[in-house]
Amino acid sequence: MPRPRSRLRLADVAERAGVSLTTASRALAGRDGVREEVAERVRRISRELGYVANPHARTLAGGTASTVGLIVHQIDDPYFSEIAGGVVQVAGERDLIVQICHSGRNPQNELRQIRHLIAQRVGVIIIAGSGYVDPRMEAESRAELSAFQDAGGRLTVIGRHFLNADAVRPDNKEGAETVTDHLLSLGHRRIAVAAGEMLLSTVADRFAGVVAALTEAGVPSDELPVAQAEFTRDGGRDAAERILRDHPDTTAIVALNDAMAIGVLSALRTHGVPVPHRMSVAGFDDVSFAADLAPGLTTVRLPLADMGRQALSMALRPPASRPRRKSTGHALVVRDSTGPAPSR
Repeated sequence: MPRPRSRLRLADVAERAGVSLTTASRALAGRDGVREEVAERVRRISRELGYVANPHARTLAGGTASTVGLIVHQIDDPYFSEIAGGVVQVAGERDLIVQICHSGRNPQNELRQIRHLIAQRVGVIIIAGSGYVDPRMEAESRAELSAFQDAGGRLTVIGRHFLNADAVRPDNKEGAETVTDHLLSLGHRRIAVAAGEMLLSTVADRFAGVVAALTEAGVPSDELPVAQAEFTRDGGRDAAERILRDHPDTTAIVALNDAMAIGVLSALRTHGVPVPHRMSVAGFDDVSFAADLAPGLTTVRLPLADMGRQALSMALRPPASRPRRKSTGHALVVRDSTGPAPSR
């Protein structure tokens, strides 16, 4: 019995016919490059199943007119620009066009961008950047994206927990444990955290990694100084100002992304606090110019451009029966911004 049309996908036709998604699309569209006996088998199976072609699936598999929609939190943040570079590289290899949207870490802005891209009939949507600790904050986006996928569109996410899609998963908790262990190994016990808002799942996961490392080392974390601010350079500056004012005995600051770490270094420089002799500073992400700062920034390296490449490559593969998950791995990069804890 044919499946209900609202749930039938081009991938179902391709699977039944034993061909790739691209071959099935070309056969149904009457394009060159498919043997006639194969094309006829695909057409026959599509009729038997009751499949009706949709614009998303045809655009995705059909070639040069395809468009990829990429939604990032902050387009001028090197974290997202490097991810975007990876997406653009793969898109160029596949003759795809990339449309980049900026959400500003605002779930309503993100929802508007999703609706805009769907209205433009893009074949792929990639959402890069943190989700939210409370899944209700992205419930409307989840519904829109589910309908988009049901209509044949492809979705991949980077750093999200609650969207039902193929996902690239940064090592947020594990990386934060690693960099905190590094500071502990240098003798630091009076550690503070410069964090974005805890409603962002990336911030919550990285903070959990800091706490896990402190707990494992027997360092109390219940009074751990945490300065929450915007997840930006200016936010890092503000967080450092508060740490210096309210916790003057701090010897190391973990910033939960490199943008905040740059702001922390700026604030310390303004106050004449020597790094790392008086205060060590560590970041997270290893953006391209982290090594060029003065001092060079100790940080957790994520393969940012490769994350973008992986996200689009996953979206262009035939859909799987369940969402695929790809962990990024991470590496600690030790530079001059961290050193031994100063003696009392």
